[in-house]
Amino acid sequence: MAEKMFMRVNEVADALDVSEPYAYKLIRKLNEELKQRGCIVIAGRIDRRFFYEKFYTSTKESQL
Repeated sequence: MAEKMFMRVNEVADALDVSEPYAYKLIRKLNEELKQRGCIVIAGRIDRRFFYEKFYTSTKESQL
């Protein structure tokens, strides 16, 4: 099964080993960057590719 396009806060918190409130803060920051690029965003979710691009540029996931 293909991975979903968006990550929810619990996935972000688990991936970065941070609290959910801090993960929400990161998602808001990343979504603001996407808005400035002209993208439509969903509150509380972040595009999976963009997330891996920003945090794990040297891993396989960034090559999606």
